[in-house]
Amino acid sequence: MESMDLLAPEELERIERENAGGLPANAILEIFRPRGVRLSEATFRKYVQAGLLPRSRRVGRKGKHQGSLGLYPVEAVRRINVIKKMMAEGHTLEDIRRSFVFHRNHIDQLQRDLSEVLDGFQEELGGRPLGGERRRSLEAQLATLRQRAQDLVRDVARLGSAVTAREDETLRPQ
Repeated sequence: MESMDLLAPEELERIERENAGGLPANAILEIFRPRGVRLSEATFRKYVQAGLLPRSRRVGRKGKHQGSLGLYPVEAVRRINVIKKMMAEGHTLEDIRRSFVFHRNHIDQLQRDLSEVLDGFQEELGGRPLGGERRRSLEAQLATLRQRAQDLVRDVARLGSAVTAREDETLRPQ
């Protein structure tokens, strides 16, 4: 087996910090290429289609007729790191699909969707001419919902970890 140099936790944190808005697929491939990690565009797409990586979102480019660019959530880099590590340990894609990695994608998407909805409410609230008491009441409700959404995502992740845990714990992502 060829030599592969996976990303260290501090490198992952730096990449996530510097690219919080997401990355195009080719930039993700370039992160792994110099490390000897075999990852083609076709394999990347296969991981997305299999549900192992999050889907991209289309972002318009500035300028006339520039089209749009698909940006993948930056956690895709961390996820690829885990997938490649698990494969190097002898796990199959089916093993990985049954592991928490697969479910984590859906949990992350749930978190993004809830945030988007609540951020939309926040923006709408900011643009409305409301009386002080009514505004305070709606802001308090929104804050409560944000906390409940955070708790829900945490609890779903905790349950997912427990349900997908293996006896020997070898499939637990870091």
